[in-house]
Amino acid sequence: MSYMLLIVEPVGQRATRTEAQGREAYASMRRFGESLAAQGKLKAMESLSSHATAVRVSQAAGQFELLDGPFAEAKEMVGGFFLLQNVSREEAIELARACPASQWCTVEVRALAPCFDDSHAT
Repeated sequence: MSYMLLIVEPVGQRATRTEAQGREAYASMRRFGESLAAQGKLKAMESLSSHATAVRVSQAAGQFELLDGPFAEAKEMVGGFFLLQNVSREEAIELARACPASQWCTVEVRALAPCFDDSHAT
């Protein structure tokens, strides 16, 4: 089965690091991803830019609305992800625990499934 590890970090956390600390955090995440790839468990991984550069697109009454970031109400943002393949739920959880980001933020484990399939709901 495929799972996604979403890196959910507090807004503004990146700004608290020095450039060297930021580079080391990024390097540790890359090493983690390379390890997953070497094991045949990684389908994709990416780091995302801050929510300050994001745009939210919504539609109401047939009209599209765009909201540029940063989003004042946001306390967290998705900072990146690892897309895993051929792992069980238990293994995905163990990998989330091993992820370096679990030291400074939340790693959310989500199964990939169609939006109408609630068979994984608990």
